[in-house]
Amino acid sequence: MTTDHPANGLDDVVHQRVRLGIMAIAHQARQVEFGFLRTTLQLTAGNLGQHLTVLEKAGLIQIEKGYEGRRPRTWVSLTAPGQAALRDEIARLKQLIHQVEQAETGLPADQ
Repeated sequence: MTTDHPANGLDDVVHQRVRLGIMAIAHQARQVEFGFLRTTLQLTAGNLGQHLTVLEKAGLIQIEKGYEGRRPRTWVSLTAPGQAALRDEIARLKQLIHQVEQAETGLPADQ
């Protein structure tokens, strides 16, 4: 008997805690600034940079560098594939939560 358990569909690139946080925050804003992500997710600049590189290489985010006044800034936004990947991840998580809740009530998971 094989079942398509929701956990099997979780994307390792997206599901990692920091990267999921980056994508969720970027989803809420058109663009999010590097410093805001660093502070909000309580990361070092180097650690955040590594996670952004993974997401950028996967084509899930776009990184734009520029200046605000004389200060260099790095802006992060989700790409269309990034939006789709986040939606898919959230859908899988909802399925997983539903199965856990159904198990707690003793009802079959398909109800």
